Amino acid sequence: MQTRKKYIFLTFLASWLLLFFFGGDQLRRFAFFSGRKAEAQRNWPHWTDRSLLKNFADPEELQRDGNPSLLSPRERRAAWLSIYKNSRCRMETCFDFSRCEKNGFKVFTYPRERDQPISESYGKILTSIERSRYYTPDPEEACLFILSIDTLDRDHLSGQYVRNVNEKIRGFPLWNGGQNHLIFNLYSGTWPNYTEDLGFDIGQAILAKASFDIESFRPGFDISIPLFPKDHPQRGGERGWLYQDSIPPKKKYLLVFKGKRYLTGIGSGTRNALHHIHNGKDIISLTTCKHGKDWEKHKDTRCDKDNVDYEKFDYQELLHNSTFCIVPRGRRLGSFRFLEALQAACIPVLLSDGWELPFAEAIDWGKAAVVGSERLLLQIPSAIRCIHPERVLAFQQQTQFLWDAYFSSVDKIVHTTLEIIKDRLSLHRSRSRFLWNTLPGGLLVLPDFSTHPGDFPFYYLQHGSSPSEKFTAFIRVVSQAGSLSQPILRLIQAVSGSQYCAQILVLWSCEKPPPPSGKWPQTTVPLTIIQGRRKLSDRFFPYTAIQTDAVLSLDEHTSLSTSEVDFAFVVWRSFPERIVGFPTRSHFWDPEQGRWGYTSKWTNELSIVLTTAAFYHRYYHSLFTEYLPAGLRELVDGLAACEDILMNVLVAAVTKLPPIKVTQRKQHKDTVPQQVGGTDGGAASSRRFSQQQDCLNQLVEWFGYMPLVSSQLRLDPVLFKDQVSVLRKKYPRLEK
Repeated sequence: MQTRKKYIFLTFLASWLLLFFFGGDQLRRFAFFSGRKAEAQRNWPHWTDRSLLKNFADPEELQRDGNPSLLSPRERRAAWLSIYKNSRCRMETCFDFSRCEKNGFKVFTYPRERDQPISESYGKILTSIERSRYYTPDPEEACLFILSIDTLDRDHLSGQYVRNVNEKIRGFPLWNGGQNHLIFNLYSGTWPNYTEDLGFDIGQAILAKASFDIESFRPGFDISIPLFPKDHPQRGGERGWLYQDSIPPKKKYLLVFKGKRYLTGIGSGTRNALHHIHNGKDIISLTTCKHGKDWEKHKDTRCDKDNVDYEKFDYQELLHNSTFCIVPRGRRLGSFRFLEALQAACIPVLLSDGWELPFAEAIDWGKAAVVGSERLLLQIPSAIRCIHPERVLAFQQQTQFLWDAYFSSVDKIVHTTLEIIKDRLSLHRSRSRFLWNTLPGGLLVLPDFSTHPGDFPFYYLQHGSSPSEKFTAFIRVVSQAGSLSQPILRLIQAVSGSQYCAQILVLWSCEKPPPPSGKWPQTTVPLTIIQGRRKLSDRFFPYTAIQTDAVLSLDEHTSLSTSEVDFAFVVWRSFPERIVGFPTRSHFWDPEQGRWGYTSKWTNELSIVLTTAAFYHRYYHSLFTEYLPAGLRELVDGLAACEDILMNVLVAAVTKLPPIKVTQRKQHKDTVPQQVGGTDGGAASSRRFSQQQDCLNQLVEWFGYMPLVSSQLRLDPVLFKDQVSVLRKKYPRLEK
């Protein structure tokens, strides 16, 4: 028994000894480091060797508990909830789809009040809507509503700040808590916090806002738009700066920045750190403290030197000569620098954490910009140096596409916003991200025509496909005799003899009814008569009878042979996005009159192929009728031969390419067709050309630039006019 107690005592004693030697040391270490950790929280460490570990931060900045101008997460959340009371809004919960079912996607703008001034930028937004195909003056037809109250600048320190917005919108009978309303905003909040505060309750309205924070952004409901200056063009816009000869993509500078440096307040941290990456060689990062009234009160030791270096470089020169451009946040998340870099083909390097990028719902910014982190600024130079030159060139090309397609004018920014909303209404007929991010862009690809890329003339090469092997001949007849003339009979026989002809459609735009079926010639292909509305724009209506990709547009007086038709169609199948035809015209700038001129003289250049004898893709019928506003179609109906010019201008605006002229056996005679609905034989030739010049200049004014592209190209068959045997030529009749 005594022996048993002795063993128990020894075992207990050994256990205590093991716990002391192995566990006690760990307890002492825990207590020691806990004390050091608490001490570290009280005081920042003092490095013993400053030469080995350089401190880039100001000790006073490190000891500071935080920037008092910055809100805590709880305060930011409270401020956000006070603005976005309907923070859970989605299209399914806060939008009335039934308003869009009867009349389609129509937009109504509230009548402008005389005593309520609006800014230049908001006036441009309203004008973009009112002159678009979406606009309706009847609120009963509207699917979407736009306020006439200027909501762009909601900084209450601004002179353009509109007060008492809540009281005003509650008095609108159509407001309905903001449902089916779209509100535009460029500036929100004010000094020092620059919160998302708009100063009024937006209710269930969709918010199209610049500098959108992802925390307040409602995905699938709100839309992030770019911040644009007040002098941003209404329509058209300047071209991008990248040209075909801009190869290699590497420029003089790798990375540049030139802008303000905030000494205090929100946004100061990022810009204050930019000088660390400046090397004075291929990386130029320049900041200035000279902004604001009291900048000298807050200037630091770097200000004087920074201000001197800042004046040594020109901002536009840096944009032109740099591959990458830093786009840091300002007081707000977005800045004008973003659009400036896009236009200059200077790849944006974004340093704005939490920014919902413009139109990110549709645009793949990973193909056009480098999204960095404000906290990892020092890693940016090494990261962009690793990007392969081929990838750099692809980035640059994408910046130019995005600039031209969505950002170069207020019209394009507004229309992109509206089209994104329209896509949400019918997801089964919405554009894919491929269509949004590939030429010619989402605005020029109508989902009502198709959502499959293979149905459009722009994507055959990418998909390895080809257009259909047949065409539809579309002949417009406007003669007032009411009978079939010999030229139209010969034309029908020549076209029907083509091996590629699928059918012939005759658009009968005469006062008298068409002849009975027994009077029409017998053809090997179907011949259908369509009764027109006697308008010039009827020839480009998207008739359901047109089933082939190719359309051969003809006038009743056109004279063509079967060989000419066959060769022109073969050429068109290689260039399905262009107009391919026979009679051509050209435009020129008349410096004496200060306007564009239009000529039919034979010159080395051409920019227009008349649709009296031309091939083009049937999609352009839909684009002509559904994309262009009604005002342009009314212009076409009122001026002679204006429909030819408008179709060429439209195709050139879409493709940025010239038309193609093909071999013609006989010289095309410039006949003057009768005005549809008129009683005389037509206007004089001089008056006709005067109307065509007026038409061209009015179209340029509407588009905001001259879309037509000149060319000196004519395509002939192989061995054309060569001194070889006729048996070796594929189209020998073209030379007779």
